[in-house]
Amino acid sequence: MAKAIDRIFSIIKSLGMSARQFDMSIGASNGYTLRMKKNNASVGSDILERIVEKYPFVNINWIVTGRGNMFGVDEAEKSPKDYSLKEIEAMIDEKIKAHKDEELKALIRKIQNEIDDTEKDS
Repeated sequence: MAKAIDRIFSIIKSLGMSARQFDMSIGASNGYTLRMKKNNASVGSDILERIVEKYPFVNINWIVTGRGNMFGVDEAEKSPKDYSLKEIEAMIDEKIKAHKDEELKALIRKIQNEIDDTEKDS
């Protein structure tokens, strides 16, 4: 089961950053996220607060629970013109990835059904 640190690494990847760059951007100690990942450790609430402060477009509920989308904010909080190009690109990349994942799952189901049908006919 994925933990918050695994989802944070997904955010880092989507933003096109290194773990070190991310640590620096949120004011964490050098190597913090890599240590947490290596030890499969829990992320402190102070770090979660820093992430949300620095990256308000990140869905904190998704980081903590894995439910919902990686990116998303209350519409009243932020309008599209408030997003940086990097934030927009990360959101688009996430939507494309989710779409590709859905297509891949559908293809796998189709192939599995064809295999099952072939086995029944044998």
